[in-house]
Amino acid sequence: MTNPESGATTNGAINTSPSPSKRAAAPRPTAGGLKHRHLHFIALGSAIGTGLFYGSSSAIQAAGPSVLLMYIVAGAVVYFMLRGLGELVLRNPNLGSFAEYATRYLGRWAGFITGWMFALEMVIVCLADLSAIGIYMKFWFPDVAAWVWVAATLLVVGAANIASTKMFGELEFALTLVKVGAVVAMILGGAAVIIFGLSEAHTTGPANLVNDGGFFPNGFGGLVGAFILVLFAFGGTEIIGVAGASTDNPEKAVPKAINTVPFRILLFYVLSILIILLINPWRTIDGEQSPFVQIFSSLGISWAAALLNVVVITAAVSAINADIFGAGRVLSGLAKDRLAPKVMAKTKGDVPVITTVVLIVVLVIGVILNALIPEKIFTIFASLATFATVFVWLMILLAHLASRRGLTPEQVSALTYRVPFWPIGQYFSIFMILLAFGVLAWEEEFRISLATGAGFIIIMNVFYLVMKPGADSEPHTTASNSS
Repeated sequence: MTNPESGATTNGAINTSPSPSKRAAAPRPTAGGLKHRHLHFIALGSAIGTGLFYGSSSAIQAAGPSVLLMYIVAGAVVYFMLRGLGELVLRNPNLGSFAEYATRYLGRWAGFITGWMFALEMVIVCLADLSAIGIYMKFWFPDVAAWVWVAATLLVVGAANIASTKMFGELEFALTLVKVGAVVAMILGGAAVIIFGLSEAHTTGPANLVNDGGFFPNGFGGLVGAFILVLFAFGGTEIIGVAGASTDNPEKAVPKAINTVPFRILLFYVLSILIILLINPWRTIDGEQSPFVQIFSSLGISWAAALLNVVVITAAVSAINADIFGAGRVLSGLAKDRLAPKVMAKTKGDVPVITTVVLIVVLVIGVILNALIPEKIFTIFASLATFATVFVWLMILLAHLASRRGLTPEQVSALTYRVPFWPIGQYFSIFMILLAFGVLAWEEEFRISLATGAGFIIIMNVFYLVMKPGADSEPHTTASNSS
């Protein structure tokens, strides 16, 4: 029996027949190629990137020790968003990406703007990561221009992304293994420094959390300002919803990957930042280098700092690799639904080659900007990416809420994967995202992000009007070789 309002059947599955009033993207068989271990490590890797290794220094400067609270709050937002996304993936395992969930439950415009905003997010995050690599390389080559390293990285990652989905998964698996091992080693090493009093440069221990201005040294304003930077750190985690459609068994792989989110947030963010703050007084974390590297530099362990610099570079390369993968698949899906230029739908094997090449060409902007304004570029990109990130999260949450509308209690209980604390967690996350938009408007340094995001929406609305003549035609039904 089918609920006519929600399109759900009594067993929790989704009726994939498009209605006359609201057409959705046609289901697409996934190509597979990614194993559970790939998705699990992509999920891990999405939580360990430039936002943690480098951007955390700006968040610490803004809020001091109280930044730990912001990581917990932002982590809760991410968790409820991903649980909602996981429910959508399991109910629509062959539909595609979250842009297509937005199309199904919120309409064509919502799917269009969500997909393009995600692509903008991925491009900007890639630009931020490319910029960070230029900063990291100054550890060894202080006199070499940052744009040289940015260009070299772009060539390497571009080549990797034109390979198959399986090759992407193997590369991301290896890169994430390095990142995870490094963070765990840093936590253990930092704990040893604290327990055995190995630092001679600074006071260590819990006193560092209150010594310099207290736990809230910059007050509520500093805490709110850090919220934007912390949200940036979690940007890209939604790639689980894109990569999950490329796994051999999304029904098992996606829930397992998402269910590890709370543990990953507590371990890789809260605990690692806590260790940093316990070892170094928060004001000494100056942003000139990764705070992870700064820990060991301040202890005089030069080889460990050099090793960690390799790790943070690996993290940035991994993030760029994953972001190009996600943006390419989403834009390719939009093209198949006639919401992006038709040429972007073309694939070679399981790779949307044309879309990937276009993204790489756009990223050349990063090389140019790093040559022109290397000092300011990372902060600019981070604030711009935050608008796109929280906008995409908001659309995922709204699509999930809409997908539940009209379901009977029996249909809800039949769902094999459900969001906990329904609907409190979803409304809490939406409230925090709206608060983030308010912060972008309130804080002068972030207004460029809000203005740019609003400008992008206006431009894309014009583009949508141009594409709209095909909106009343049947959705593209040809099976895709990509996710």
